[in-house]
Amino acid sequence: MGYLIQNGWLLVVLAGLNSTVGNLFLKKSSEFVGMMMWSFIPCNIWFFLGLSFYAVNVLLFAKALQTLGVATAYPVLAGVSFVFLSLASYLVFGEKLAIIQYVGIAVILFGIFLLTMSQ
Repeated sequence: MGYLIQNGWLLVVLAGLNSTVGNLFLKKSSEFVGMMMWSFIPCNIWFFLGLSFYAVNVLLFAKALQTLGVATAYPVLAGVSFVFLSLASYLVFGEKLAIIQYVGIAVILFGIFLLTMSQ
């Protein structure tokens, strides 16, 4: 476990989780969008929760970049976020993906695996 923290990969995964939660809160906040796009922001707790999780995402990722290259860390962050968000959006909102979309995610994850092999 210390190896993962020291090398930043655990931080990248945690950043991906925070990004996922932030996206879920932003989706929830969109239910409150009225006729005027920006009128909902000052009183929308879901929007601010989403931003808060994004902020933690950025802080965790910045810390991870102290030991990881951005060219490999960011694709891993994106891949983790794709997988977590696909699962979470299904569990929370009932959103479903088509088989071809799952294939696309698998191809992206394979590409990320290839990018990180030299690490």
